Amino acid sequence: MNERTQPSGPDADLDARKEQVLRAVVEEFIASAEPVGSQKVAGSRDLGVSSATVRNAMAALERDGFLTQPHTSAGRIPTDKGYRYFVDHLTRVEALGPPHADTVSRFFAGAEAALDEILHETSQILSRITDHAALVVGPAAASATVMSLQLVPLHADVVLAVAVLSNGVVEKGVVKLASGVGEEVVRRASAALADAAIGSPLGDITTPPATDDDDADDLAARAAEALRSLVIEHASEPVFVGGASHLAAEAQDFSAVDTAARLLELLEQQFLVVSLARNLLDRGTTVRIGAENEQVELRECSVVLAPVQMGQGVAGTVGILGPTRMDYRRAIAAVATVSESLARHLDPS
Repeated sequence: MNERTQPSGPDADLDARKEQVLRAVVEEFIASAEPVGSQKVAGSRDLGVSSATVRNAMAALERDGFLTQPHTSAGRIPTDKGYRYFVDHLTRVEALGPPHADTVSRFFAGAEAALDEILHETSQILSRITDHAALVVGPAAASATVMSLQLVPLHADVVLAVAVLSNGVVEKGVVKLASGVGEEVVRRASAALADAAIGSPLGDITTPPATDDDDADDLAARAAEALRSLVIEHASEPVFVGGASHLAAEAQDFSAVDTAARLLELLEQQFLVVSLARNLLDRGTTVRIGAENEQVELRECSVVLAPVQMGQGVAGTVGILGPTRMDYRRAIAAVATVSESLARHLDPS
């Protein structure tokens, strides 16, 4: 289901009683954001034991590093280790609930916009159904091939080259000519360039062989160059962030007042987001909790990522970012559902 950092040592596997108590504390804390006491656990859960027994189990869990007590007189809250055990051992793989699953299904069933718009809206939907900031990393233009290509005259001396790629992206390059050309010249150049380009990556578009029409040959060559140059401009994968405002609303879950602001700054740096996705992503859903994250800004956060798997390759990434106090079941289910739905949309075959 996800990337696991397995606990080691004598506490690698908790007994049933401790697992019940740890599950109760994690779930109660996620729901309330308040430290959880033994009486709360004993009263709200059918454990069949007294609050004193629960208190002893909580003390043992604290001693072993799964729980901590923020204040002397307060209840306990989970540590990163406690959340990790919860995710690895106490979280079943579940389907996304019907209301949210229906939202995702309806969106992709009717999605007919350009890929950038679809990826942007995907990030918004993922944010809405998880209540966390969501990120979507799309495929780089260099990884897609040309499906169709057409030259469209805008003015007498301006022609627009439009290429539709296999990943759904529509790329446009502008060709400015020294003098005007007629519609027949544009038609010939368009046909010749399409024959040479279809099936090739955008950056590998070749100039069509020369013909007896110098004007059409010149236009085709200029259009090919205009489209190839777009690969350099769009070399990095596009990044879309939805619901960044959730980070501000979650500020109380971070120990430092400026943590949310620093996270927002990180999300604005596209290359860092792409690097984060590449470093964390493995096959399947990946969960990194708190101090497991190498980047300092993420030490109080959990990151849930899933690849957009197409055949044997990966065409992008979807994920969410939030405090360690997140609903991991819903987060994992939502990220998995959206990544699978986006993959089917990009490659319906």
